[in-house]
Amino acid sequence: MTLAVDAGNTLVKIAVFQSDDVLYAEKFPAGDFLKKNSEILEKYPSVTDMIVASVADIAENDLRALAKKVRLHILGNLPVLPFSNRYATPETLGADRVALVSAASRTYPGRNVLVIDSGTCITYDFLNEKNEYLGGAISPGIRMRYKALHTFTAKLPLIDADRLGDVIGNSTATSISSGVLNGVVNEIDGIIAQYRQRFQHLTVILTGGDLDFLSKQLKSSIFANPNFLLEGLNFIMELNKNQ
Repeated sequence: MTLAVDAGNTLVKIAVFQSDDVLYAEKFPAGDFLKKNSEILEKYPSVTDMIVASVADIAENDLRALAKKVRLHILGNLPVLPFSNRYATPETLGADRVALVSAASRTYPGRNVLVIDSGTCITYDFLNEKNEYLGGAISPGIRMRYKALHTFTAKLPLIDADRLGDVIGNSTATSISSGVLNGVVNEIDGIIAQYRQRFQHLTVILTGGDLDFLSKQLKSSIFANPNFLLEGLNFIMELNKNQ
């Protein structure tokens, strides 16, 4: 068994895999990293390997403690990836994006795939039909946009809404909500349209923390998969177990 861990800026997402099957999945605050992962390892004693992809700092003491319980692997240290990396600065490519592209390579071989991860940031990652990763884009996520409007202005309030009302906001709060949410939805639909103009038979995957909201709002045809990144980590782990 494998424990796959996606340590994000705000939340940690984990899944226990038996081969390709997800036996258990959970997400929790980043501050509970050691406690929650230790509990999962106790609950699933057959887990032999743990793979971690992190875009945040994890305490070295936490990693050492987990390494005493299981074979611990950090994504950036693993030599084998399932795709050809054409990114101009591969050393700067985030572990989360590597995992997402790996999942695309495994799940949709021979296709043009655009993976959109809607979390703290919104990332776009493109894998072509030749299994080449070409790159993508990064933009602020929904809550980052709300915080930016509040932080960099004198009087705008901090809003945390994920429900679209009328496009015409009739108060400061609803105007902010309309601007942020319509901005994100139209950004994503627009970028998908740009890719579809260049690449035929494009498969679009949507994942991440704002998946539920965005999947209901986008006009573009997408496949929604909340565990896509974790599936990519599990695939990378399987490729590297015998290295």
